[in-house]
Amino acid sequence: MLISIGYGNMVSSQRIVAVISPDSAPIKRLISEARDRGLLIDATYGRKTRAVVITDSDHIILSAITPQAIGGHFESGEEKEQKGQII
Repeated sequence: MLISIGYGNMVSSQRIVAVISPDSAPIKRLISEARDRGLLIDATYGRKTRAVVITDSDHIILSAITPQAIGGHFESGEEKEQKGQII
């Protein structure tokens, strides 16, 4: 199942480990390290980063929508999947 992270971008829900706010120093350091290692994906389209998606492949994805909004997409997708609907 694919989860929308804003502006037409999607991420596989099976690959997501965490969706967190980018405000703390450890998360900013995590973003910087991912950029240095070539594992950063910026899906903000130049807007302010509001959520950081961490994947099981160590990729860090920046999103311009909030973690709550991404979580809402995840929850609504699970409900559709349980009902047998294709997303």
